[in-house]
Amino acid sequence: MADITWEAPFCGEGSSCFRLGTDADGNGYIAVVGQEERPLTDSIEALRTLITDIKAGKADHLL
Repeated sequence: MADITWEAPFCGEGSSCFRLGTDADGNGYIAVVGQEERPLTDSIEALRTLITDIKAGKADHLL
């Protein structure tokens, strides 16, 4: 597995905690805290788009 640099956990009120990470090859990672060995991975640009879209409300129908 790549050498991932993880950010501090992000925890929403009353929800699970997640971590974001990157590696030297330009990949981005999202993992549940404590399960960093099983991250979702894609390019940093793809994960940036995902997060931007979520913040813009494009996933609100899933809540």
